[in-house]
Amino acid sequence: MARNKYPEMTVEKILDVAQRLFLEKGYDHTTIQDIVDHLDGLSKGAVYHHFRSKEEIMDAVGDRMFSENNPFEKVRGRTDLNGLEKLREAIRVNQSDEERTNMTLQSIPLTRNPKLLVEMVESNRRVLTPYYLELLEEGNKDGSLHTEYAREISELLPLLTSLWLLPSVFPATKEEMKHKFHFLGEMLEKMGVPLMDASIYALVEDFFDKMPEK
Repeated sequence: MARNKYPEMTVEKILDVAQRLFLEKGYDHTTIQDIVDHLDGLSKGAVYHHFRSKEEIMDAVGDRMFSENNPFEKVRGRTDLNGLEKLREAIRVNQSDEERTNMTLQSIPLTRNPKLLVEMVESNRRVLTPYYLELLEEGNKDGSLHTEYAREISELLPLLTSLWLLPSVFPATKEEMKHKFHFLGEMLEKMGVPLMDASIYALVEDFFDKMPEK
């Protein structure tokens, strides 16, 4: 059997098709066979060679969508914003990305899978913590933030948002999740990081409102 000389291109092709189908039909209504049917001759075996399950495909789609519209990279070089403003703008950019928000909502039930949950936490720690730390330290230097816990907060935020605010991990109603988010905002403010403002609360509460009922 001939070897695939361009495995990266095959992976990208699979993710392109999967992303389109997940957005059009929804994750639950898209099967591996649906993805194969739109791959112009690629077999189901070729898909499973790169991804062991539909859950892994969804996880990879989410990672790629973040990389393509990375909110931290969008604010990183802006000289018109201080550290605090960059943190707030990164959150606004992230929450305003409708396609990514759609995909995030669809992927919430997948976090019941312990393996994917651990991979998500590790990915968030590896990717998000350095971005948060960079902007928290920048805020301390420019005077927009006043915290002695930049490193701890940079580790805590991805953990809380990827675990504690997930209803599949810590069951909660929509109103309870909103209350938890306000608690997070007040806690950060007391540690010298007044991160949440009215626009961020509005965006996040709208996100919670869009969550499917159990």
